[in-house]
Amino acid sequence: MKFTYPGLTDQAVEASRAQHGSNAVASQEIETFWEKLVGNLKDPIIIILIVALLITVALWLFGHGEWYESVGIAFAVVIATFVATWSEHSNEQSFQKLMEEASLILVKAFRNGHLTEISINDLVVGDQILLQPGDTVPTDGLLIAGHAEVDEAALTGESEPVKKTAGPEGADLATVAEEHRLSRAGLLVDGECVMQATAVGDQTRYGQTMKELLSAEDRLSPLQHKLTVLGGRIATFGYIGATFIFIAFMLNNIFWEPLPEGVASYWAQDGGVIFKDFVTAAILAIIVIVVAVPEGLPMMIAMVLAINMKKLLSVKVLVRKLLGIETAGSLNILFTDKTGTLTQGRLSVSAFLTGAATRHEKLEDIPQALRDTAGFALRNNTSAVIDASDPNDPKMVGADRTEQALLRFVMPYLAQSGNVDIVDVIPFNSSRKFSATQVTGDRALTLVKGAPEVILRNCARCLDAEGNAVDLSDPGALEAAMRELSSRAMRLLAVAVTETPIDDSKALPTNLTLVGVFGMRDELRETSYASVKTAKNAGIHVIMITGDAKETAQAIAKDVGLLEDDPQAIILTSAELSQLSDEEVKQKLPHLYVVARAFPTDKSRLVKLAKELGLVAGMTGDGVNDAPAVKNADVGFAMGSGTEMTKESGDIVILDDNFSSLTKAVLYGRTLFKSIRKFLIFQLTVGISAVLVAFLGPFFGHDLPLTMTQLLWVNIIMDTLAGLAFAGEAALQRYMLEKPIRRDEPLINGDMWSAILLNGLLVAVLSLLFLTSDWTHTLFPGSNELNAETRATPFATAFFTFFVFLHIFNTFNARTQGLNLFENLFENRLFPIIIPGIIVMQAVFIAFGGEVLRTVGLSISEWTTVVLMALVIIPIDLVRKIARNKWFGNPIRQETA
Repeated sequence: MKFTYPGLTDQAVEASRAQHGSNAVASQEIETFWEKLVGNLKDPIIIILIVALLITVALWLFGHGEWYESVGIAFAVVIATFVATWSEHSNEQSFQKLMEEASLILVKAFRNGHLTEISINDLVVGDQILLQPGDTVPTDGLLIAGHAEVDEAALTGESEPVKKTAGPEGADLATVAEEHRLSRAGLLVDGECVMQATAVGDQTRYGQTMKELLSAEDRLSPLQHKLTVLGGRIATFGYIGATFIFIAFMLNNIFWEPLPEGVASYWAQDGGVIFKDFVTAAILAIIVIVVAVPEGLPMMIAMVLAINMKKLLSVKVLVRKLLGIETAGSLNILFTDKTGTLTQGRLSVSAFLTGAATRHEKLEDIPQALRDTAGFALRNNTSAVIDASDPNDPKMVGADRTEQALLRFVMPYLAQSGNVDIVDVIPFNSSRKFSATQVTGDRALTLVKGAPEVILRNCARCLDAEGNAVDLSDPGALEAAMRELSSRAMRLLAVAVTETPIDDSKALPTNLTLVGVFGMRDELRETSYASVKTAKNAGIHVIMITGDAKETAQAIAKDVGLLEDDPQAIILTSAELSQLSDEEVKQKLPHLYVVARAFPTDKSRLVKLAKELGLVAGMTGDGVNDAPAVKNADVGFAMGSGTEMTKESGDIVILDDNFSSLTKAVLYGRTLFKSIRKFLIFQLTVGISAVLVAFLGPFFGHDLPLTMTQLLWVNIIMDTLAGLAFAGEAALQRYMLEKPIRRDEPLINGDMWSAILLNGLLVAVLSLLFLTSDWTHTLFPGSNELNAETRATPFATAFFTFFVFLHIFNTFNARTQGLNLFENLFENRLFPIIIPGIIVMQAVFIAFGGEVLRTVGLSISEWTTVVLMALVIIPIDLVRKIARNKWFGNPIRQETA
């Protein structure tokens, strides 16, 4: 079809752009690197560190602290914030680059009397645009010439293409029928037409939806919520502990260690001495804040998110927002599309019934003679133009979804054009409900296909397995088999042949011989049933939302396993859902599995109600109509084949549109949460033990058992590296048998507290015994000799090493709740590298730490003694786990029960 239009002149284009704007749609504002950095600096844990940094800087400026103490804290702040910011910013930049490349669409528009290609953003109101099969409708407008079939699934969710025809010339824009309108993001599947733009940019339906997205409010992810609560509690603990230690230190100096002349003489001392005591007490207080705050946690979270992001990309999951991984792990309700996500997204032949009601599901299973006739009939009774020059990938131009499915089924026959001449054709239309083609040559037949209820009325015979025509002896059995296919949401089409030619009346030929009945549907992906079962086992309530009819939706839901295990399963249509109040929907939600004939507003409403119930809600989507619900969900899953708008709205993009990839995101999210918990057990044990040692040390004659720099080494360098070790933990399938973590569930559970408190107290007791026991002093002869250069003694160095190694060995306790400390150890490639690396670094720092770490070198025998003594933490924690399993139950079994 050839179209010619003068189009707009350059002057008219400028005038239209000045009046109506361009076709560019407002996009979400992208944070710069520095804006993201400022946002990350507002993290409550980072704020606590900054307060400690300011105090140490002030003390250093007044000559009462060391420069490296401030540098250590500053290093923790910089590393934690920059790693998180860089990871998220670089990922966002990569995504934006993909979006920009995807949006560089050229459209064919008439300008200045010529057909020319221009950018989609350069379109203006009044432009006349040529559309051909495969083109995306670039803006809203009216069809003014030609005809088209448009797939509007991205806009409405309806999977069937919509026929569009040219409207009357000069039609009133306000009253023109929908069949003459085209909307941005529709896809032309057949036909050729010219449209005239009536709205561009933000004034299109697409643009209005984007505005709704930009105004949507974000809320904290489950992890952010838990970290906010934890950060507040840690801050309270740190500030209270710091105050008590400050007071305790001063009271110890004033009352418990009075001068010979008594307490009054303390205040009679030189002011500089008293001030020094106050500074020392302040340093101790700062130590408490430093050790109480898990400095390595922000960096550890950033790194574990980044590591898991790369792992997910390898399984076709692109994470746009790093915290989207963790939120996916907390999902307990998921609203999912059907088409393309649970199903393959295209019609395919699922069953073939012979006249004797024998069912075959594959072409090669059909008897040869019958198969040849079916292939010949479908190959030559079609309106499509077939290019079979590439037998493995034949092109079918002009075939609708049904014909494409039939032709794909008989693929081997498409290249067999043979000696066939077409004599006459009856094209398909909705009133006849059949098409027919009369051919001569290799076979002189009239080939017929159409609705079974129409074709079978004229069928008295059918082909048997040898291709011979026999009487249709048992039509009741065939009808029963057809009803069974219909109950499984299959679209049926009968194929028949006859030697009767087509007459002038174009009526259905008589004396038809049935070749067979084809059952077609958008078939399930091979992985869908298993993936849905995995999600359900993981405690995720899956609800399918589709634009299909209720019967079709119910059949798919049954086949994919959604309706299993719940005798109270509810299936609603959009109309039925709209008649229910919000409270009624909330009551039905636990048993709701399907919403059919759904509208975009239904998706947004269900997400809103699920969030009001305190659920962590996920939503999948691909079309413009899905974007608001995807944006408003706790975690939005955009399909890789979807619109750019939906991808921008989502937290995670499922590149292969596969539901099984979505469950992998959930698994990695749960693995991330487990890794964070393991790290917290380790780090808070360090914090509690260090606080107790710092608090009780002065009362046992040791003002500073651990210097601030040593504590910074433990809290920043070692904890950060330990965080990386936990970041590589394996994603175990058993995690998908556990219940989801509730939004309001604390980050630290009872079993974690038992490990943190008992091991923290144990390390503190062992440390104080090491400091005060005469026996430990005998193990390090001459160990109290002060090194003039480093201001350290071998005994103090041995104590620092003992304290560090207790916690190094405790990493093995923290990484598993079970008794087997080597469980899946080597599936985490980082742990076996990093932990030995920490040991080596500790040895180097002891030997060369000098004045900064206040250490001196230890002999081999001293190293051996310290390491063997520190190993005691492992059997003691195993005893704790055995007692826990006996009296409170094994938490691993409880989580998977």
